[in-house]
Amino acid sequence: MYLYRKNVKVKYKVTLTKEERESLMAYTRQGSHTAKRVIHSLQICDVLKTGMRTIDRVKQRFVMEGLEAALGVAPTSRIYDKKVDGETEARLISIACSEPPKGFGRWSLRLLADRMVELNYVDEISHETVRTGFKKNELKPWRVKGWVIPPGQNSHFVAAMEQVLDVYKRPYNEVNPVVCMDETPKQLIKEVRKSVPMKPDFEKRVDYEYSRCGVCNVFMVSEPLAGKRYMKVTQNRTKKDWALLVKYICDKLYPRAETITLVMDNLASHSAAALYETFAPAEAKRLWDRLEFVFTPKHGSWLNMAEIELNVLTKQCFNRRIDKINTVKAEVRAWQNHRNNKKSKIKWQFTTDQARIKLHKLYPSIHD
Repeated sequence: MYLYRKNVKVKYKVTLTKEERESLMAYTRQGSHTAKRVIHSLQICDVLKTGMRTIDRVKQRFVMEGLEAALGVAPTSRIYDKKVDGETEARLISIACSEPPKGFGRWSLRLLADRMVELNYVDEISHETVRTGFKKNELKPWRVKGWVIPPGQNSHFVAAMEQVLDVYKRPYNEVNPVVCMDETPKQLIKEVRKSVPMKPDFEKRVDYEYSRCGVCNVFMVSEPLAGKRYMKVTQNRTKKDWALLVKYICDKLYPRAETITLVMDNLASHSAAALYETFAPAEAKRLWDRLEFVFTPKHGSWLNMAEIELNVLTKQCFNRRIDKINTVKAEVRAWQNHRNNKKSKIKWQFTTDQARIKLHKLYPSIHD
């Protein structure tokens, strides 16, 4: 039987039985899209971005071979020779883990393919074969991840780390709250061309060109056990800015606390000296007497829970271009209120016992 589609004969007509229709409806509900209506072949092409010939081949397999054949991949009689065996893969991985040739910052797929041929490991190999080999072995030599690498055996590192972890074990106490503090810069960037908003089948488009409008500083003050965080946006990040933040913590955020345990990174500006450089001696001493400073080890800022809050802020609020410091202040305040209203907390699970097992290489070796 022939049907007509815009003056084109349609040879194969799909007619589903009740059981086949119910089976297909159940099949589509398992994915991310649900088939809620019967649509025309042209609409299928538009949704799936495919051609009518592909639709016709699926219909042909259904009519000629049944539903299961139409849903599966058509078998092929062609036999492909395996170009890369286990030994060749091992050699490829070894090259990828070595230093790249002079003039190149890292190995590319084509460089690796050429080197395999140069070393007579294979007669020929395409860059796509190299890529599939990496995909199977979960290797990505073209990517480099920035990381804070701790030192080797270092008693100063483990001593500061265990002190921080002991502080995190303390129960919630209003009189002696545990507060984490950190800071991060935020570039002020202005759009030079108006962005194109998102629409179906097109992501939001932002021009690569931009105009820099300076940098501001964002202080993060987080009380993990209470699920609270407070932000201060400043023009600069100096000792005076930090001292003013400490006064704000003592007098505005925790005026009734007897002792505030302040966990922070070990920076030159984070010291009692900054208080004496900013305030009169009596005022500096008053603030210092209410504080217990606990410093994370050098190259151990990941132990500061305020850094986790800053990562959330960056992903949820700062993942866009903002050109004015007043806008940054307003957006940060809105984000802070949202998180505080939800009482979002950090579930810290890393303990001293786990550190002594997982980071045992950092501990000095003791020989009797």
